[in-house]
Amino acid sequence: MAAKASKTSAATGTASTAGDRPRLLLLDGHSLAYRAFYALPVENFNTATGQPTNAVYGFTSMLANTLRDEKPTHLAVAFDVSRKTWRFDEFPEYKATRSKTPDEFRSQVELIGELLDAMGVKRFAVEKYEADDIIATLATQAEAAGFDVLIVTGDRDAFQLVSEHTTVLYPTKGVSELTRFTPAKVEEKYGLSPSQYPDFAALRGDPSDNLPGIPGVGEKTATKWITQFGSFAALMERADEVKGKAGENLRAHLDAVKLNRRLTEMVRDVELPCGPVELERAAYDRDALHIVLDALEFRNQNFRDRLFAVDPGAREEEAQVAEGVAVEGAQLTEGGLQEWLDGHGTAPLGMATVDTWALGSGTVTQVALAGAEGPAVWFDPAQLAEADEKVFAAWIADAARPKVLHNAKNVMRVFAEHGWTVAGVSMDTALAAYLIKPGRRSFALDALSVEYLGRELAPAGAESGQLAFGEEQEDSAALDALMAQARTVLDLGTAFTGRLEQDGATGLLRDVELPTSALLARMERSGIAADRPHLEALEQRFADAVQQAVAEAHAAVGHEFNLGSPKQLQEVLFGELGLPKTKKTKTGFTTDADALAWLAAQTDHELPVIMLRHREQAKLRVTVEGLIKTIAPDGRIHTTFSQTVAATGRLSSTDPNLQNVPVRTDEGREIRRGFVVGEGFESLLTADYSQIELRVMAHLSEDAGLIDAFNTGEDLHTTVGSHVFSVPKDAVDAEMRRKIKAMSYGLAYGLSAFGLSQQLGISPGEAGALMDTYFERFGGVRDYLQRVVEEARGTGYTETLLGRRRYLPDLNSDNRQRREMAERMALNAPIQGSAADIVKLAMLRVGEALTEEKLASRMLLQVHDEIVVEVAPGERKRVEELVRREMAGAYPLRAPLDVSVGVGKDWESAAH
Repeated sequence: MAAKASKTSAATGTASTAGDRPRLLLLDGHSLAYRAFYALPVENFNTATGQPTNAVYGFTSMLANTLRDEKPTHLAVAFDVSRKTWRFDEFPEYKATRSKTPDEFRSQVELIGELLDAMGVKRFAVEKYEADDIIATLATQAEAAGFDVLIVTGDRDAFQLVSEHTTVLYPTKGVSELTRFTPAKVEEKYGLSPSQYPDFAALRGDPSDNLPGIPGVGEKTATKWITQFGSFAALMERADEVKGKAGENLRAHLDAVKLNRRLTEMVRDVELPCGPVELERAAYDRDALHIVLDALEFRNQNFRDRLFAVDPGAREEEAQVAEGVAVEGAQLTEGGLQEWLDGHGTAPLGMATVDTWALGSGTVTQVALAGAEGPAVWFDPAQLAEADEKVFAAWIADAARPKVLHNAKNVMRVFAEHGWTVAGVSMDTALAAYLIKPGRRSFALDALSVEYLGRELAPAGAESGQLAFGEEQEDSAALDALMAQARTVLDLGTAFTGRLEQDGATGLLRDVELPTSALLARMERSGIAADRPHLEALEQRFADAVQQAVAEAHAAVGHEFNLGSPKQLQEVLFGELGLPKTKKTKTGFTTDADALAWLAAQTDHELPVIMLRHREQAKLRVTVEGLIKTIAPDGRIHTTFSQTVAATGRLSSTDPNLQNVPVRTDEGREIRRGFVVGEGFESLLTADYSQIELRVMAHLSEDAGLIDAFNTGEDLHTTVGSHVFSVPKDAVDAEMRRKIKAMSYGLAYGLSAFGLSQQLGISPGEAGALMDTYFERFGGVRDYLQRVVEEARGTGYTETLLGRRRYLPDLNSDNRQRREMAERMALNAPIQGSAADIVKLAMLRVGEALTEEKLASRMLLQVHDEIVVEVAPGERKRVEELVRREMAGAYPLRAPLDVSVGVGKDWESAAH
């Protein structure tokens, strides 16, 4: 632990220092959490199970910044217990006008408490007292004990505590800006001393606390009276001397203002379990804190860095870390690599790299290798001697020499730029961590090292786990850290091996995820050809449509306004035009897409329709602009696939995100025409599964009726509709089919009766009746959906056909919202996850078959359930047969897999 800033006298209980006074930081927990809640949009801060986290994030961010800036030696946070305090007993209307605490906020107070506990911060909450009183008590005790005190609160009543050694830090902009209130600042703002502030507050009243003021008496009059008479008590005694209407009102409200004065005075002698001296900051429980942050799904690395940077135990921890991961090693000497590798035999080796990748090409600048014992080694590939380069190329391509990497796909991709083939990857620590805990937000190497090895890496790596060097690449500390990374990767691999076996996921890593990462690396390097002129013309078309919508919107209301400003749009829609009010939010009435669609249906005014078109065209323009920016010098778009983003096991893509390209609209189809066959190839072939989620649901539920509906070869939704509505198949109309299709897919996604009613535009009762009828006809599906939730509630997780687990601790949560969200995940995770597993198996089978049959055609993309292959001249027939065979045989379902294939010169023309 860091050296203490103060020494405690056991006899007196006072704190003293040889130099600076100790500094006690006190925070009003509820006040600051509320400010954070309203400063950050709750819709942007939610966990996968629906738990809001905006108040926790804002509070913690503010705390980290304040600890950094103020450097307190002691720390505590005070919370309210309830509104029924001694003030309520004296005045039952106290705070009665405050609105009900939002449900989204209430659950976050407990989470803040868990986070503070992991940080080693003492927190106080005392029945019948407010946080203010606890703070006043600690501040008074601390001043007497020789402390400087800092109070962070949004309650101005705390200004009465300000003194030479007590400063209030008052939030003036959310929780990001704090204003320092010293005695001089209080006097500057109010013309009074801090001790006179409660007198002033009593006369002024406080609407937020429902304390009535005196009619006709504002802040200026209250200040004048306190200044004139010297104190509240003197004013009360000489109230008859106050002239005019204000004096009459004062005398008429004497009892009320006297009550105000009692209520605004903070209690300074609350009985507490400990005093200021015992609030010295302690080292974090870093493992516990990482677990809390992971549970809250706070992925932002800068946020974590700021929080851990102010850990009082950081120095001691850094010393322990340095001792724990320090690796003896040095730069490779010419001709020495073979001897170093031979010294480790066939034992697994950890590898860490420094590399860059952009627009389909990259380079490696540093490589470090480490074994379980002995010195590590690092080298710059550009400076390798020819003999060493051959040795390294042979070792990295040897499947019999096991390698442990973090994000192996990225290494495979960039190594290929140097002509190196990577084989023998026995462990990828990022993928292993994902299989063990797929719901976590960060798979960064440093976070995993802390959680599973109990040690940190310094300096911290990037999100990929790879080190970033500055201009001085030969910096010894950075190179030591790189070698420490290589050792850490190896140690993590050992730790994860046991966990994977315990979770039954060893085969998933070995047979599915690792081979998939190698295939994705090849696909990313290949990319897909882009028709730049076509995309540029599209971007201009969408830009023109945006400007046209702006002009139409201005004409519709008779003046210009900013269509991108929610505030201005609210004023136009609900103020000027007087359209029906939509859902109320803290910033006004919502103007999101659903609200605009509702307005379009409710009114004849053209503006909502224009706004919807404006937003749609603007989104399309941004999508196309993003695609153009990612066209590499080779004329191709090289997206980056990720295996660790979607907890269900589905792949995602970034730079660009190809899942953002619309599929079913005319504009989306125009965008897809910008992805074309490349030079030297004949065509693009697309293949995907028909109704794979529903086939998986039929397989898992073993419902004979649903399986039979698939095996008839007729239209599934028509066949199911005839059963549900008890009519002949030819009597199933389009509306019946639409309802059945929505419900069937809804069940696969955990959709409730209410959700189905919203989707179909029918009442919840009608939706519930439709689901009941469905379950009467397909009882196996009903039984399966009930069974999977109950089993998951018992085990804590769901499993796919291949054993991929999704842990759902909130299934047993006391919070109804979180519990119901977890139940929906339990319903869809096995179905969605199994579909994702089957798609990966299909990709691997197709990739292996193309190689085995020595075809030049290659796989380029995997988006949703679709695979895109670039077909070499003369290979179309063989490739189509191969793709159909391998995809259909990817997994034996009771409702057999059905594959659709299309071929064309561009992605859209190849649709089927």
